[in-house]
Amino acid sequence: MNHQPFEEWLLNDKNLTPVEKRELDLHLRTCTICTALTETGLALRSAPVAAPAAGFTLRFQQRLAAQKIAERRRRLWGMFVLLISGVGLLGWLTAPYLFAFFSAPVEWVTASIGYFLFVVNSMKALTETTTVLFNILQNFIPPYVWMVLASALGGLGLLWTISIWRFSHTPQGVTA
Repeated sequence: MNHQPFEEWLLNDKNLTPVEKRELDLHLRTCTICTALTETGLALRSAPVAAPAAGFTLRFQQRLAAQKIAERRRRLWGMFVLLISGVGLLGWLTAPYLFAFFSAPVEWVTASIGYFLFVVNSMKALTETTTVLFNILQNFIPPYVWMVLASALGGLGLLWTISIWRFSHTPQGVTA
């Protein structure tokens, strides 16, 4: 049995149209769950509201301030423990490399220079290879295919630009 519209009407105290009132009355005659919900709502509305004890607001504000201070203190300790743990883990992971570096810095310097030269030469070879392949492809692919590819890439660039703009744009003025 679908209780959704009836429960919503009962819980939100919505002003019902005559048609909705008839539907609700018919449903309440057959549904014990919604009838119990109606009775509970009536009992809650008719219960007297108890006034708070004297000084309740002040005690509540003091307790809230104390809880905020305690929460801030817990966060500070948590950040401190996280920072110390992170530094300890980083030290544990880098200790072998640091010991090797300080025991033989010449080996590390030569290895670093060799790696840097390897990366530079690899990038140079990659750009030369890409240039040669691009020059070869120019002769095999007709101009209209290049136009289609260029327009597709331009369209994707435009789509990417618009999507980034939409995510980063903050609306101005009043929103409904």
